[in-house]
Amino acid sequence: MTGSHNIHDAADSSPAPSTTDRTDSGPGSEAVIDDFVAVIPAGGVGSRLWPLSQPHRPKFLLDLLGTGTTLIQDTVTRLAPLAAQTIVVTGQRHADAVAAQVPQVPAANLVAEPTPRDSMAAIALAAAIIQLRHGDRIMGSFAADHVIGEPHEFRAAVRTAVVAARTGKVVTIGINPTEASSAFGYIAQGDELPDASGAFAVREFTEKPDPQTAATMLASGGYVWNAGMFVVSTAVLLEHLERLQPGIYAGVTEIAAAWDSDDRQATLERVWPTLTKIAIDHAIAEPVAAAGGVAVVPGAFDWHDVGDFDSLVGLLTPDADGVTRIGRTAVVGTFGSQGVVAVGGTKVLAVVGLDDVVIVESDEALLVLSRAAAQQVKDAATAGL
Repeated sequence: MTGSHNIHDAADSSPAPSTTDRTDSGPGSEAVIDDFVAVIPAGGVGSRLWPLSQPHRPKFLLDLLGTGTTLIQDTVTRLAPLAAQTIVVTGQRHADAVAAQVPQVPAANLVAEPTPRDSMAAIALAAAIIQLRHGDRIMGSFAADHVIGEPHEFRAAVRTAVVAARTGKVVTIGINPTEASSAFGYIAQGDELPDASGAFAVREFTEKPDPQTAATMLASGGYVWNAGMFVVSTAVLLEHLERLQPGIYAGVTEIAAAWDSDDRQATLERVWPTLTKIAIDHAIAEPVAAAGGVAVVPGAFDWHDVGDFDSLVGLLTPDADGVTRIGRTAVVGTFGSQGVVAVGGTKVLAVVGLDDVVIVESDEALLVLSRAAAQQVKDAATAGL
């Protein structure tokens, strides 16, 4: 990938709806699974990509790789050969932009939440709506802002996860680690499930470890990164929720009952703020895993959460002059500098005596950072600058 990498947040590129055959032909097939619903939570801002990503211009609405499509468009397209239906859960302020970017998702399947309540509330509301509309279905939750290579391998992993979910398990798709990273949580694999080849019991979840612990895990084997992908029967998820998080269960079932009626907005505004703010990992995955109810499918595909500028730059190719440009067309001059990354902006840019530096210019702010400090950008994003 060479040349400037353009960034788009407008609805100028939308993938065509899938016309795939709607018969499930097994794990090796590319056919749509009739009872599978893809749920795409689209709520994260991407604060480590500030000022490129902003609350009004979140990461999932951007074309970060210069492909002509945004991250959420890529996610919907990637899931289209699998899902009989797709539901997107996003914030009310982003609902119009999401609808414009993915017009193949019906308006009835765009679920707008008034305020962020973390992943459990968003996924649970989608599950409750699916259950009321269609009865028990297998649902899969996949973040809107991940970059995934080898889409056929990704879909093969999801199909394996669907088979495991039919046995009553909560199933997560793990990523085979490529390094001893402390940026991700880890999942310890147990024995392979007897009735779902390719899926393994989960022994435990580990929060983001320190580098030494991560290296020990990688050396011992049997660990995968936790990418936050979950596949589960809606009935099973709601049963776990009722037992473990009864307040969220009561709230989302009440909202879902009113969702397709004139009482939706009033019920949503009254009940939604009362829901506990918690991630699905802590609310469901960890306690259910402790009881033996979670399985993992290791994913043999290239995966990136594009969490900061360092990881983003790693996905791009520098131009002939050695400069990596993202959405920038103005002149960049480097003098005694190497590994320069220029993001956005229209001004002539000169970089003197600085290596591995990222310069980000947006309408709101100017950011200069070393690639090594990419994780610290969140501090600037939350400083109110």
